[in-house]
Amino acid sequence: MKKLTLGGKIGRITPALAAAVMGLTIAASPVLAADKLVKIDGSSTVYPITEAVAEEFQKAKRGAVKVTVGISGTGGGFKKFCRGEIDLSGASRPILKKEMEACKQAGIQYIELPVAYDALTVVVNPQNTWVKSMTVDELKKIWEPAAQGKITKWNQVNPAWPNQPLKLFGPGADSGTFDYFTEAVVGKAKSSRGDFTASEDDNVLVQGVSRDRGGLGYFGYAYYAENSKKLKAVPIVEKAGKPAVSPSVDTVKNGSYQPLSRPIFIYVNAKSVDKPEVKEFVDFYLNQAPKLTKAVKYVPLPDKAYALAKSNFAKKKTGTGFGGEPEVGVSVEELLQREGKH
Repeated sequence: MKKLTLGGKIGRITPALAAAVMGLTIAASPVLAADKLVKIDGSSTVYPITEAVAEEFQKAKRGAVKVTVGISGTGGGFKKFCRGEIDLSGASRPILKKEMEACKQAGIQYIELPVAYDALTVVVNPQNTWVKSMTVDELKKIWEPAAQGKITKWNQVNPAWPNQPLKLFGPGADSGTFDYFTEAVVGKAKSSRGDFTASEDDNVLVQGVSRDRGGLGYFGYAYYAENSKKLKAVPIVEKAGKPAVSPSVDTVKNGSYQPLSRPIFIYVNAKSVDKPEVKEFVDFYLNQAPKLTKAVKYVPLPDKAYALAKSNFAKKKTGTGFGGEPEVGVSVEELLQREGKH
């Protein structure tokens, strides 16, 4: 039998004592790990900001807190969030009625915090020499359900374009970007043709368009900015008589890039805020968001918007400033007004 020194005296480890010590160790380890873990999932669009914040936060905490960031898409993130599996969910659209109901049934209250603006960007292959701009009507002609199996060449969209195969790449059905784009372009969320290469990982879509001369896709501005040598952003004409507008920080801020500008959010489980590491992380997120949002090529909100978000978080203001319906073209001013209501 092994000997153990305890307080300078020689003692003997009995089997019972050994089992008790092991039990304590096994029981304590997961608790310690769980106490210092912040779990996040959701939108691939919000991911670059959250990942940048997570990296800086973990450095600041010298590894004492672990932050995990997944990419299940906005819808996939809300499913996990409303089951109480994660502390925060990134969302590239506001929470929907069915998600609000799922959270309510599970007793999950949430704090809605806008963190940036995004320019949802339509991209083509750099070898595409024929597209100078696209109208919303042309995008609808490409993406509406009736186009499935029928609109397969560029000249079917616009006779001035060549008889070249049209290869489409877009987010999957769990994506908030998919919801927003279909609402803005087709007129109804999730209303889309199904015969395209879909992925919740925007890097897959970047690769697809960059390798196919007839490729067209859409995703958040940060993924275009990161890959601007491999892709060409398409200026968008909102309606007849309006100019073609390219996605950029300035056109999002001044409201001229429509209808594909949108606020993006994090949702925080109100109960998770009782954990000091979650509260510290969200405070850190809101303080660092203006700088890190720019660093990853998104559009920061005005200072007063971050001040309002900090105030709402400090007060643990739960609920949403939206009615559970997809909405298009919400301006910065409108967003402030909604998030400011109590």
